[in-house]
Formats: sequence, structure tokens, C-alpha cells
Amino acid sequence: MLTLAHITFDCDDSTALAAFWSQALQRPVDDGANEFFATIGAAEPGPTFMFLKVGEPKTAKNRCHLDLTAEDRDAEVKRLLTLGATYQSEHDEYGHHWIVLHDPSGNEFCVA
Repeated sequence: MLTLAHITFDCDDSTALAAFWSQALQRPVDDGANEFFATIGAAEPGPTFMFLKVGEPKTAKNRCHLDLTAEDRDAEVKRLLTLGATYQSEHDEYGHHWIVLHDPSGNEFCVA
């Protein structure tokens, strides 16, 4: 049986990206974070978010991404933008409405 252990993000600065997601998800950055490796949520139930420094930049659209939900989508999107996310697009298709953002490393994620 498989169990989801980590959701891993490649990035240029692990500490900086962990700080963004820590604030976004309101989960603390775990001890030992540095520019090469950081995690959030290792001591909590559910998957750990892991951030790994890689040498190459992001060059294409993510084939897999996070879909987040919020009771007040507009307020959360505004909060994420103030934390350093960037707006990409808004969609209303197939009976679903979502906003696509990029984290500070350019990884796409959606807020529905």
C-alpha cells in the first residue's frame, strides 16, 4: 500500500519558498531549513511539503499542481498575492471557478 509522504517543490532557494508556503498554509517551517533543503509540516498529520534547491530554472507549465480551496477565495487570493504569489489567470469552466497563481519560484497552483 502506498502512502503520500511528501509534496516536493524544486526551487532556487528552499528557505525562501518554504517561508512563502509556511505563511500561505499557516504551517511552521521545520527546524533545519536552509537554502538547499526545507520542509513544513513534518510533525503534523498529512503530507510534508519539501523544498529542494535545483540548478536549473523552471521552463514549462507544471504537469501536476496544488488545488486549494477557500471559503472566501477573493480574500485568500489577495492575501497570497501580498505574500509574493503572482496572478496568472482566472477560469470558469465545467461548472468550476478557479484562479491560477504562481508561487515565488513560478510553480502554478489554483485557488477555488
